[in-house]
Amino acid sequence: MKIVPHCARAARAVTFATSAAFATFASAPLAHAEEVASVNTNFHITGSDRVVVEAYDDPAVQGVTCYVSRARTGGIKGTLGIAEDPTEASIACRQVGAIKIPEPLRQQADVFTERMSLIFKTLHVVRVVDTKRNTLVYMTYSDRVTTGSAKNSVTAVPMPAGTTIPVR
Repeated sequence: MKIVPHCARAARAVTFATSAAFATFASAPLAHAEEVASVNTNFHITGSDRVVVEAYDDPAVQGVTCYVSRARTGGIKGTLGIAEDPTEASIACRQVGAIKIPEPLRQQADVFTERMSLIFKTLHVVRVVDTKRNTLVYMTYSDRVTTGSAKNSVTAVPMPAGTTIPVR
């Protein structure tokens, strides 16, 4: 079978996209989520679709937890872990204890990632340091290697009086 140039470009694009997906997984920490709650949204005999709320403790900022709400697909595909979860997510980060920042933070860092489909979709939580307002800004979005996504959510955690965010 002969590959025509157009197909060869498409094959290279898929190979590049797959490589980019694996590079994303290797460069950002994998999320360690604690499921706080869930509600069923669509009944299936083999497992219902649901909305879950998960807590993620910021690994670089003690005393800050992010709560992410997102849909999880049920059914056979969801049970087997091969379903593609919807792109939408919402985030709320809060001070849950004394804030301690042991090491200077990067101005912007992808602090959590979690796979939302077998290969092509990832949920990200990015931390941005707003030095002017002495605030940590957290944004969640999901990406698709093939098409991207504009769906996102943002929240902010202002530092207590007397606490300065060290930035590298």
